[in-house]
Amino acid sequence: MAKNVPTSRLSRGTKLGAVAASSVIRSKKTRLSMRGRSEAVRARMAEESMIRTTEQVVMVLGTMKGVAMKLGQMMSVLDLDLVPEAHRERFQQRLAVLRNAAPTVSFDGMRAVIEEDFGRPLTEVFAEFDPEPIAAASIGQVYRATLPDGRAVAVKVQYPGVDVAVRADLKNLTMFRRVLASAMPWITPAVLDELKLNMESELDYRAEAATQTEIAHLYRDHPFIVVPSALPELSTTRVLVSEFVEGAGFDEIRELPAPQRDRVGEIIYRFYVGSLFTFNEFCGDPHPGNVLLARDGRVAFLDFGLFNRMDPKLVEFEKQCLRAAAEDRAEDLRRLMIERGVIDSPDEIGAEECLEYVLAASEWCLVDEVLTITPELASGAFLLAVDPRASEFTGMKQQNLPPEHLFSRRADFLTFGMLGQLECTSNWHLIAREWLYDEPPVTDLGLAHHDWLSTHPPKPVKKARARKAGAPAAKS
Repeated sequence: MAKNVPTSRLSRGTKLGAVAASSVIRSKKTRLSMRGRSEAVRARMAEESMIRTTEQVVMVLGTMKGVAMKLGQMMSVLDLDLVPEAHRERFQQRLAVLRNAAPTVSFDGMRAVIEEDFGRPLTEVFAEFDPEPIAAASIGQVYRATLPDGRAVAVKVQYPGVDVAVRADLKNLTMFRRVLASAMPWITPAVLDELKLNMESELDYRAEAATQTEIAHLYRDHPFIVVPSALPELSTTRVLVSEFVEGAGFDEIRELPAPQRDRVGEIIYRFYVGSLFTFNEFCGDPHPGNVLLARDGRVAFLDFGLFNRMDPKLVEFEKQCLRAAAEDRAEDLRRLMIERGVIDSPDEIGAEECLEYVLAASEWCLVDEVLTITPELASGAFLLAVDPRASEFTGMKQQNLPPEHLFSRRADFLTFGMLGQLECTSNWHLIAREWLYDEPPVTDLGLAHHDWLSTHPPKPVKKARARKAGAPAAKS
């Protein structure tokens, strides 16, 4: 049984916001102008310089696609204390632009992509097609249309030339790293390498349609999760057609009463994190733009360009590590990580540092207590785990995290960030015990889920794309 550990590590993480803000590199001109001025004036000037720097980064990300857009979406979920509290709402609004609206392209340009891929006029494929986009993806836009048989569908269309832009982004990652590092050191080479390994696969909508259809089949008849099925016969490399789901977006969900937000939060947690331990596969792209609250109360999940299937042995390794951390078995945790190759410098890492590092990132679901997740809590845990400016866990941050685990941990962090945006409350550990300890569920949603599982035994998604075999491990 996990110990009822005080959430001191989580609380400590939230203090990193001030460290993150004060440590942003300012320009040489700003530093020189500070000489001889009072501490108050210096602090104000540093704050203004930092805000200009971070807003400039947001503007740059907003004009780019591909890798840059993914980073912008990740930033908008994690709410990373990049600016002082007085300015944070304005900055978060700027980030929301990246989350919800990529640079738009005229409908004529998007229509040309559709007709080129289909090889026939738009009117021969769809009975109706609304030219106003209803959403934006990182590399395309989403439209609502109607098929000749009357079915309402969502049509995701890639921006013309985005494949060239994405590949240019990938080639320019070295330069991109230097630009981002000036304002956001937590964007480590490992984060960008992980995105680089997966981003190009998002360009193939035909493969995504096949994956989405199988996931929809996997979750068929689920009591509170719905994945709209894609229509592979109408999907091409640059056009993805799927069933249309009517529902409330994330901003509307945030305005719901606490009990309803808590319910949606538990569903999000079960889908993005629980799927890994239940089905050995998971969606690697948790962010608010991919979630809708349907009219029947189910939560719809969208966008499966980044989907990963893990070897069951590696999933079992993650389970063992989380159980060891929950039970304060530091020596066992260190041994597991050495055997897996996560710790490649054993002489430099003690058992307690190893345990504290895992708890700093995952204590929220390893402590047996009711916890309200806030944006500060989520961002604090992320910063403790990856930000090189944080003095804690320096040794662990230099160790070797295999790419498949980096991918799953990214999904975990982004899920945590989404729950923070909703300010959900639950005993997350009791939910996690279903897949960490194979214990019976204790929540109403858990009971409904397990009833469904009893008649829908897990079957892996055969066509889900995993990380390429032999991909080099990334330094965290």
